[in-house]
Amino acid sequence: MFSIMSTSTKKEKAEPVILVTNDDGITAPGIRNLVEAVKDLGKIVVVAPDKPQSGMGHAITIGQPLRLHAMHIFDGVEAWQCSGTPVDCVKLAVDKVLHRKPDLCLSGINHGANHSINVIYSGTMSAAVEAAIESIPSVGFSLLDYSIEADFSAARKYARLIVEKLLKGTPDRHMVLNVNIPSVPDELIKGISVCRQAYAKYEEDFIERNDPNGHKYYWLTGQFVNFDEGKDTDVWALEHNYVSVVPVQFDLTNYVLKDKLEKMWKPS
Repeated sequence: MFSIMSTSTKKEKAEPVILVTNDDGITAPGIRNLVEAVKDLGKIVVVAPDKPQSGMGHAITIGQPLRLHAMHIFDGVEAWQCSGTPVDCVKLAVDKVLHRKPDLCLSGINHGANHSINVIYSGTMSAAVEAAIESIPSVGFSLLDYSIEADFSAARKYARLIVEKLLKGTPDRHMVLNVNIPSVPDELIKGISVCRQAYAKYEEDFIERNDPNGHKYYWLTGQFVNFDEGKDTDVWALEHNYVSVVPVQFDLTNYVLKDKLEKMWKPS
């Protein structure tokens, strides 16, 4: 007897659409490695800045036009370069390239750390956060190596593992994961550690110099200082050769303080 559940009539799960972006620019080695890591896991579409946008945070372009240009730099993958910020890239990707919300947004792989306070300034993470604001689960990936010649082999491995795990489940539509990979050979990485954001920041200084015309200018420098001794933080995990995974959110409400203030200012 012919079965109505034959393989020819079974409804197959639709191929997931994965948006890939970054803040180092569409030609950066990091984004190429991210595309290579996940390109067979779904329909990959790249929309990324046409130039480096590190430290842009959640900036958007207002008062000047944005431009999109098709790029043919990833084999078999649709790609567009955008004249705007990483957040602009996500907005334009949804509205003008995909004409729909992707199933997942991946940002990176960033050249350099985005642990602790860096998440606030990071263009990589702001792109991921923007996706989550638009109800698109997202992950930002960063490798603790600023070199253009950095070895991304371990980062590729763990990016793929994480994306595979997410695609097998149903992640919350507002999920944002901040993933940092230590800059050590793959065999030295101990695994994945889900942790919290450390209280650490840069103790900054501005070096004062003069340009050839004798006008003063300032060059930002600083030293990264960890004020957090906890062993459950991203800084600790990375220092001990774990891949750190920190769930972050765009709701900045301090709920503990909110409760205290409500009691303090309770209407009489």
